[in-house]
Amino acid sequence: MSTILSVAGSPSATSRTARLLHYLNARLTSDGHRVIELDIRTVSAQALVGADFQHRDIVASTELFAQADALVIGTPVYKAAYSGLLKSLLDLLPQDALSGKTVLPLATGGSTAHVLAIDYALRPVLSSMGAAHIVQGRFVLDRELDLREDGSLVIEPTAAKALHQALDQFSCALAQPPMLPAAS
Repeated sequence: MSTILSVAGSPSATSRTARLLHYLNARLTSDGHRVIELDIRTVSAQALVGADFQHRDIVASTELFAQADALVIGTPVYKAAYSGLLKSLLDLLPQDALSGKTVLPLATGGSTAHVLAIDYALRPVLSSMGAAHIVQGRFVLDRELDLREDGSLVIEPTAAKALHQALDQFSCALAQPPMLPAAS
């Protein structure tokens, strides 16, 4: 099975996005995949903002991307785009950090007005970094995610069904042979 890097791009410690990723990571693990979690808010802010490519957190994050066969990237949507925290990390990775990898982009937000953030903001960046296959992303409204006091997450049934379909598509893409880059 595949090694999947699950990247949480929210700056919030009580992030719906991070909880959603934990939920999906459990499903991927039960499907036999090895899931490694990267919560970007734990990466040195000074290294991210200062573009310190040599900082141990940036070097470690780069190594995680290199080890992964595939990625699930989750972000809240702020001002019609993915989080600045995620942008900061992606900017410090090598240009080909996603080369040959399958990626499932996920976003959460408060309004359906932000539903296109995946396709118009995040997808082009993932593509420019060499992703071989970007699975159809999923946007989940904040109101479809109920964070319980005990730390559990309850997902509205229609949203849960759509998320499971996205994971199924992601798993199918992982089962396909890797796509070769076009000849120059």
